[in-house]
This record gives sequence, C-alpha cells and structure tokens, in this order.
Amino acid sequence: MDSRKARRIAYQAAAVAVAVLCAGYLIHNTVANLEDRHIASGFSFLAREAGFEIGESAFLRYSAADSYSRALVVGVVNTLTVSLIGIVTATALGSAVGLFRLSKNFLLRTLAGGYVEFIRNSPLLVQLFFWYAVITEVLPHPRAALEPLPGWFLTNRGIFFPVPGSAPVLEGFNFTGGMALSPEFATLLVGVSVYTAAFIAEIVRAGVLAIGRSQWDAAHALGLTRRQALRHVVLPQALRVIVPPMAGQYLNLTKNSSLAVAIGYPDLVSIANTTINQTGQAIEGITLIMAVYLTISLSISALMNWYNARVARR
Repeated sequence: MDSRKARRIAYQAAAVAVAVLCAGYLIHNTVANLEDRHIASGFSFLAREAGFEIGESAFLRYSAADSYSRALVVGVVNTLTVSLIGIVTATALGSAVGLFRLSKNFLLRTLAGGYVEFIRNSPLLVQLFFWYAVITEVLPHPRAALEPLPGWFLTNRGIFFPVPGSAPVLEGFNFTGGMALSPEFATLLVGVSVYTAAFIAEIVRAGVLAIGRSQWDAAHALGLTRRQALRHVVLPQALRVIVPPMAGQYLNLTKNSSLAVAIGYPDLVSIANTTINQTGQAIEGITLIMAVYLTISLSISALMNWYNARVARR
C-alpha cells in the first residue's frame, strides 16, 4: 500500500471516529438532561389518550378519546392528501403556464411571464396569508355563494362541489351533502399549487427549449401543425429533461405543506406540535416528523426515478 492511499484511509478513519465521538456526546448529554428534568423517553406515550380534537380529518374518524398515535396518523393522512392533490394541480397549472410562455401570442406570453416572476419572488407564507384572506374575507357567505360551475359553490366557509350520488344543498346557514373543502385546506392547496406551478412552468419551458429546432422542422415537414408537433414530437423528447427536476419540485411541495400550521390546517406538523406540548416528548415528536417526511420524500423520489427510467432514451 503506497503512502498516499494510507493517508486517505487514515483521514477517513479519523473523520469516522470524530463523527462517532460527537454522536456519542450528543446522545449522552441528551439522556442526562432528560434524567435531570425527570422527562421520560421512548414512544410509549403514543398509546395514551390524546385528549384534543382535530378540526379536520380527511378519511379517518377521530375523537379526543383516541390515542396520540391515531392523531398523528390523521396528520399524516392530511399531509398526504394535500400533497398528492397539490402535485396534480401544480403539474397541470405549471405545464400550461410553461407552454404559454412559449406562445406566439404576446399577451399570453407576457401574462405567463409576469405570473412566474411574481410568484417565484414572493414568500410562500405571505401567499398563504393572502389566499386565506381571500377565501375567508372576500368570498361571500353561503346564502350568497358564488356558483362558477353547476353545483359548485364558493363561500367563506369553504368550497362545496358534487360527488356521485350527492350534491351540495343550502340548508339554514350552510351547505350539506356533496363534498366540501374547508377554508384551511383550500388555502393550503391553492397556495402550494400556485407557488410550485411557477417553478414547474420554468422546468417545462426549459425542457421544450432544449429540443433542437430540427425536430420542429421535421415535424412540420411531415405536415403536423405546431400543436401536433408539440404533443407528438417535442414533448415526448422533452420529458427526459423535465422529469428529473420535476421530482425536486414535488419534494418541495410536500415539505412546504408543513406551513399549514400558520393557517390552522391540522397537518402532521401541527398535530405533532400539539402532542409535544402536551407530553413533553419533543425529541420523539420531532423524530417522528422527520421520519415521516423522509419516508414520503424517498417514496416520491423512487417513483419519479422509475418513471424517468421509462421515458429516458436508452
């Protein structure tokens, strides 16, 4: 073994030793502080009764008599619900805006560019406050609800729309039947979708521009219109460029959903914070938050890598 390789191994061993020592010190210091403050450690608290209500649960029934673990599961489901719907809406909106930026129509191109620049250069938290004010203060009360589509009603108490077998009907001071999106859920969904769509728009625009002019010319030579050339020739090739950075935006959208705590939507972070305040299990609570977001992020990355392998040129 030459001296250069030996030095590299020695440096790596020293770095590992320092990392282990630091981790050991942090763990020992944490355990000692918990003992001094008589704070129990571990996850046994998850089986105890939560004792607090959750204002909104997407698909699970929940009451204050349920355990902390069920409360946290409700938070995970709420986070996944808004993240998955947000990914779909942000992708649709961002793709449309990205193509509008390439339009030959000056007005459409300018409006799309203004949207991208304004949204990307203002904080998401401020945008969430704006959308929350629009929904709760600007939209009318249920008796004067806006109806942009048949059976769809926009009010300051939420968005109501029909589902198979049930349609919203005004009874008293609110709507019953159909499906409703609470102001908090609607705010978070609109906020993260509009914000992420501005970044997706630039990804889509860059992907289309990455395809050489010769591909357009070849498509036109075959008699395809601009729209047909975009759909059948350019976009399939552009996906190789679009998909990898798109995965990063999906991860950002999922993590940005944690700002729900600012507008009162009971996502994982909000419910975990309540749990930490009641139990004092801060380390365990934060560990659970990190583990859930890590699992979601790795799942999204794996799915996008699988899809990218399908569309990549072999």
